[in-house]
Amino acid sequence: MSPAIEAATLRLATRGSALARAQAALAAAAIERAGGPTAGKLAGDLVIVRTGGDRHQATPIDEMGGQGWFTAEIERALLEGTADIAVHAAKDLPTELAPGLEVAGVLERADPRDALVSASGGGVDALPDGAIVGSSSARRAALLHDLRPDLRCVPMRGNVDTRLGKLDEGQVDALLLAAAGLDRLGLSDRIGERLDPRAFVPAPAQGAIALEVLTGSAASAYAAAAGDATTDLEVRTERALLRALGGGCLLPFGAWARLEDGVLVLSAALAVDGVVRRAELGGDPGHTAELVARVASLLQ
Repeated sequence: MSPAIEAATLRLATRGSALARAQAALAAAAIERAGGPTAGKLAGDLVIVRTGGDRHQATPIDEMGGQGWFTAEIERALLEGTADIAVHAAKDLPTELAPGLEVAGVLERADPRDALVSASGGGVDALPDGAIVGSSSARRAALLHDLRPDLRCVPMRGNVDTRLGKLDEGQVDALLLAAAGLDRLGLSDRIGERLDPRAFVPAPAQGAIALEVLTGSAASAYAAAAGDATTDLEVRTERALLRALGGGCLLPFGAWARLEDGVLVLSAALAVDGVVRRAELGGDPGHTAELVARVASLLQ
């Protein structure tokens, strides 16, 4: 172990929401299982960071512009030396990281699907005509319209508990959220339907937790050891397709990569002028660039 980091002082940087803290706890446990410092020691050394996205929750996400709204300040903690490992929801990461930083490990992926949480407890088909669904994701809004054109999607931001509260108050009839986030918060029983990821294609890297570090730092070994190789392949493929399309996290685009009998299958959906373009191809896991290029060509 490098003398630059002692086991009792390894610091994890994260946002302050309940979900972000739950993800940091998962990261700490994964580091411990991989032979790093114990989760108890890590949990006492969380560096809580308030991001630009947290400070501007009243602003619709598609009006914010740029990238890194939920990651830039956390990355700054790494660069300034106030944290050793940044814990991110991998789907929040910009397509290009800040210079000097790298994702050294990606934890084993949870459920990548989107989930519908409704007032009635049912799924999409059970929603009445004209029902109002809360989501600030352009991807989710486009895919929902493709699935049920009669439904109305309205912007709704905030932490998971805030959005669930608005649903319970009757402000909307349903919400679209990441299934993994609900599972991690112990709220799986609120899910009315986990949506088919082939049709309702998830955001790139949805359900994955990324561990970002200073390139070449002592902490990178902890992050790498905690990572899952299959999830890393999936996430790198999905993010490569996002880069190929020239988009960031606000692009109305979904990508879902997975290994099926040794074949890397990549499903994608891109909304353009109200029309959802779709593609799904399989390829050699050792030649992801070729697969990404082929899928990108079908979407453009």
